[in-house]
Amino acid sequence: MSENIKVILATDCGSTTSKARFFRKVGKEYRFIAAGEAPTTVEAPYENVTLGVSNAIREVEELTGHKILGSKGIISPSKRDNEGVDVYVTTSSAGGGLQMMVTGVMTNMTAESANRAALGAGAIVMDVIAVDDGRQPWDEIERIRFLRPDMILSSGGTDGGTVSHIVKIAEFIRTADPHPRLGTEFKLPIVYSGNKVARPEIKKLLGEKFALTITDNLRPKIEIENTEPARNAIHELFMEHVMSHAPGYDKLMKWTPIPIMPTPAGEGRMFRTYAEGNNVNLVGVGLGGATTNIYSIYDEKFVRSVSANLGMSYSICNVLKETGIKNIIRWLTFKVNETDVLNRLYNKMIRPTTIPQTLEELMIEHAVAREALRLGFQHHKSLARPLVGYFKAGELVLGVQTKVEGISRYATYIDMLKVDVLGGTGGLLSQGPRRVQSMIILMDGFQVEGTTLLFQDSVFMMPHLGVLSTVNPKIALEIFEKDCLVKLGTCIAPREITDQVEEGQKIGTVTLTMPNGETIEEPLIHVTLKRIPLEESAMAKARINPERGFDVGAGSGRVLEKQVHGGVVGIILDARGRPLRLPENDDERRRKLTEWFTELQAYPGYP
Repeated sequence: MSENIKVILATDCGSTTSKARFFRKVGKEYRFIAAGEAPTTVEAPYENVTLGVSNAIREVEELTGHKILGSKGIISPSKRDNEGVDVYVTTSSAGGGLQMMVTGVMTNMTAESANRAALGAGAIVMDVIAVDDGRQPWDEIERIRFLRPDMILSSGGTDGGTVSHIVKIAEFIRTADPHPRLGTEFKLPIVYSGNKVARPEIKKLLGEKFALTITDNLRPKIEIENTEPARNAIHELFMEHVMSHAPGYDKLMKWTPIPIMPTPAGEGRMFRTYAEGNNVNLVGVGLGGATTNIYSIYDEKFVRSVSANLGMSYSICNVLKETGIKNIIRWLTFKVNETDVLNRLYNKMIRPTTIPQTLEELMIEHAVAREALRLGFQHHKSLARPLVGYFKAGELVLGVQTKVEGISRYATYIDMLKVDVLGGTGGLLSQGPRRVQSMIILMDGFQVEGTTLLFQDSVFMMPHLGVLSTVNPKIALEIFEKDCLVKLGTCIAPREITDQVEEGQKIGTVTLTMPNGETIEEPLIHVTLKRIPLEESAMAKARINPERGFDVGAGSGRVLEKQVHGGVVGIILDARGRPLRLPENDDERRRKLTEWFTELQAYPGYP
């Protein structure tokens, strides 16, 4: 009960840094008080994760004068005003986080549902094995044996359907006899979420060699996807089997009665709590050093994707490989030698903890961030789409395909015109020199459309608050909105329906009624940006009147009226066009970028 909770401690065991966040009830509201950080100690010579956690907590104790650690761990519940905590929760991605392999019968049906379930539980999916994936049996067996995942999620078939293909995959797993990455002397956890008719055969094949858990079918019917039971089982097994075998986690687990959650799962849980609490469609991103996690809560459907090869430090050269050097250079306002940019990125990869020392270096990293977000969102939309394989009017529908960058893909259900909120977290976004830089990176990476509120995590607290929301979502949301969330502002960006438009042409009008009653009317001029200050706590009434051939959410040429949020940046009128096309001529491109950044005051004094 909320009235019994006065003091809260949340920690996160990251791959390099362990973080502690301290909250307490001040008057009638819950507030963030202090933070502590220390190097993670999961590897040699320490090999005890609680040492790093304790060091982070000690810093909180020094800053607050509040005693938290005792001889047996966390002091709980709180005994006096300056001793103990009522709730202690923690997340973890130390040791590489939760690494999983998933299996299914059809790549675009049951295997994809298993992939979504594993990603939603906070896992990094190492591989997807399916009967129709084109690989030979010996290749799949060798792959299963070689990867050594923390856990396997096995699915396949509708209830009452075929059994032979599911048994075939189970035989591959049994033959491969994979050993877990951590605690090699223990049994590898396997979650079976397939055809219930096949359960006896699965028990017979996998029950003795592996720690087998059976849950409800992910696809009980071809038109129904049920991922929640599998996700819950993964969370339980993550703590029971995976974390208990990592150095020091058995001790950490005794400190908290709340299940340890993978860091990405905590992050996604907070995005989800915010979206559901405010009844909005939301897209969120965690832009990390090694991975890019993207979350969408759209029409009550939750999807997480992880691009394990896209990041801003350890994986920065993977972004380079995926997008190409020219796509990175196109975001720079200054002339640059390709070799120079390549060397800067190589140095960042081998020295991942360094930060930019010059404005040029900062702009290069921001250019990479735009491409990481673009590629990550492209991957996310390939998962956030209607189910493939369902019956409609008695006929089997295999999905709707569309062309994306020349590639035939299944169409996503995410319509950026209907996304109300876009949120970002991670070092580059949360700790940038200027908030406006985070906003323009998010706008460019996701190419927001319509009217979209953008926010960022100010102090990287989302994983902590996400796991806290499993205890009390009301408290977590209150702290998030008051001490974590920084509203950047609202972007108003019409979607182009016509290509019969030239630079400098008026494509609409925006009329803002400000809180003080002042009316501001601004034309939307094609290929321009306009910044209008409006403080974070304020809202304005917007009347957006697009020209025919442009849409802001009400239809082509239709007026949209709605309340829009202010922010530390304010309101940005983005008339650059969607999709955003940069000029092909280098001099013209640099001129336009300079013009946009100058209007936003994103990089003052340069070039």
